This record gives sequence, structure tokens and C-alpha cells, in this order.
Amino acid sequence: MPHLSSLILIFAMSAIEARDLTKIYRTYRKESGLRGSIKGLVKRRYDETRAADQVSFQIEEGEFVGFLGPNGAGKTTVLKMLSGLLNPTSGDARVLGFVPWERRNEMKRQFSLLMGQKNALWWDLPAQESLELNRAIYGIDRARFNKVVGGLAELLEVTDKMNVMVRELSLGERMKMELISALIHEPRVLFLDEPTIGLDVVSQKRVREFLRIYNEEHPIVTMLTSHYMQDIEELCHRVIIIDHGKIFFDGPLSSIIDRFSGHKILSLAFEKAVTRDFSAFGQVIEQTPVSVQLKVPRAKVTETCRQLLEACDVSDINVQELPVEEVIRQLFGQRKITNQANAGRIEISTRT
Repeated sequence: MPHLSSLILIFAMSAIEARDLTKIYRTYRKESGLRGSIKGLVKRRYDETRAADQVSFQIEEGEFVGFLGPNGAGKTTVLKMLSGLLNPTSGDARVLGFVPWERRNEMKRQFSLLMGQKNALWWDLPAQESLELNRAIYGIDRARFNKVVGGLAELLEVTDKMNVMVRELSLGERMKMELISALIHEPRVLFLDEPTIGLDVVSQKRVREFLRIYNEEHPIVTMLTSHYMQDIEELCHRVIIIDHGKIFFDGPLSSIIDRFSGHKILSLAFEKAVTRDFSAFGQVIEQTPVSVQLKVPRAKVTETCRQLLEACDVSDINVQELPVEEVIRQLFGQRKITNQANAGRIEISTRT
């Protein structure tokens, strides 16, 4: 019988734990021309890229977490390490208590990875037959299989498409079938890498609604990467932001604005047409004869409101936070400039 302290440790363990996960890729740098090729035979030079750099976080059972970052930030690399598809250069991780890259069957039966740019279903078979194959692989009972697939197909509104060749389905319908395939064995952990990429607005909305309902009804851990901020805003209360392989934010989505946004939006409506120039009060976002929208530094909002009320006949005034999407876009832009500047300083210091 396990010792009591061991049982306490098991129950206290988070569903996902990453500790200093690091993945370094080495790429051969070849000099141009014949001379460069000959030199490469004698002495090779390599560049190192840290796709993940000491990544650490914990995710509890039932959490729906957004994993954000620009292209090349390291999101997919981290998901692949947590799925066991990649071995880390250093660091450690546990998914449901298992080391992912050991690829134990017990873990494989409890997690699923869905990548929006890769197909898991057989292109020339109806979705139903691909799902039947997965049923056999996972050893799912027939009655349980019918119940799970039937429920998922109904939620995703694709019951009438189950016997259609996958190649004949629309992109949105294929993604819905991929979701059914990913959830057929009722995993406890779900990794979603750009599940709505390329989908039309209606299909995106349907997939989001399905994921929200499924997460509410099942205590499943979900990590979602997406470049569509609406996916994140509607589904995730917590976000982890990564850039150049390093995590620099982990917390509630609402805290991003408080921490990184230096401006607010002032919207004013006037009792009669106003033709004056408002650029002295802030950045003019939109202006009509009877309204104006300004972007104002947070520290100057109160003073700017007072000045506007004194200068104009204002009938209505509204103060809003910047949209999360804009805050994150500005944040990535600022970090890109900072990283380029740091890289330039390092290169200069190396030369000298």
C-alpha cells in the first residue's frame, strides 16, 4: 500500500507542470561559394536557436489556458514537448504525472493534440471510418463509442456529414471532425494549436461555442494557441504569453490591460456640431461633426476629461480600456524593437 505522503503528493500534483523546459536547435551555417563548402568539411559553424528557454508553469485540472505569442515565439515547440513529440534539451515536465517524452501508453490514452494545420483523419475515407479506426486503436467499447461520437457530432452539427469523404468536406466541417477525433477517447488533457486557423467567422464561432460547452461539462485541461484574440477572450480566463522562447506573463486575461496598456479611449458626443482640432487632447481615432474618439494616456484621463468638458458642449462622455487585441499587438511590437536593439548591442560588443 502506498505511503500516506505519496498519496498526498499524487493528489496535490498539478495536471501539467513544466519546470525550466528548454529546447535548443542547432543549425549549420554554410558560407557561400566553393571555398565555403570546403571550409565546412573541415570545420563547421553552427547557430543555436532557443525555441523554448527555461519555460515554467503549472496548470490545474479543468483550466482553459490561452498560450499566446508571435510567430516563432515557441508555442508549438512547448506543446510538442508536453505531448512527447519532442525531447527537451534540458528541464523537466509532468503531464498527469507522466514524463511526456517517455511516451507511455497510459499517458497517450489521456491526452490529445490537435493542430489546425495538420490532418489526423484519412483524406480518402469518410470521417466515420477514420473514427472507427481510432476506436479500435484506443480499444473503446462500441456502446461508449456510439454515445460519445453521437453527442459530439450533434453538438458540432455534423451528424449528416459523418459518411462524407473527408476531402469533400469544407474546411470548417473537417475541423469539426478533427475535434471529434481528438475527443473520441475522452482525454483529460487537450492541446489545441490554432484550431480555428483559416475558418470563416461562422465556423470559428461554432468551434468556440463547442469548446466552451465541452470544457464546462468535462473537467478537462485545455491549452489553446490562437492568433484570433476573440478565441482567447471568449474561452480563456488565464493566459500565458511567450516570446523568443521565454514566458513574460502568466495570469488573468484582464490583468494584461492593467499591466501593459498605457492608454484609455475617450468617446465624446456633442450637443451640436464641432469643427475644432482635438489633437491637442490626445490621438484622434475617429471624428464626426457631433462626436470624437481619442486615445489618451492613462495618467491624463481625468485632466483631459475636465478640459474637454470646459471647452465643448458635451452631451455624453465614455471612458473605455483599449481592446485586448490592440494591447497585445502593441506589446509584441515593443518587444520586437527591444529584442532587435539588444541583438544589435550584443553584435557590436562581440565585434569589439
